[in-house]
Amino acid sequence: MVEKACKKCRVVIAQGEVCPICGSTNLTTRWNGYIKILNTEKSEIAKKLDLKVNGTYALNISE
Repeated sequence: MVEKACKKCRVVIAQGEVCPICGSTNLTTRWNGYIKILNTEKSEIAKKLDLKVNGTYALNISE
């Protein structure tokens, strides 16, 4: 199974062709580095990155 990252909101998904967060179909397998956000309300990093939903996010997406 190849994980994909959404080019719009950076969320990493394990299956499917549509981003569950923003609904985009613009996904890529060319990404590296990730961050897991467990509590967006208390996470300073989530606030700085403007992340509203708990999940795994790609740090670097290659075009």
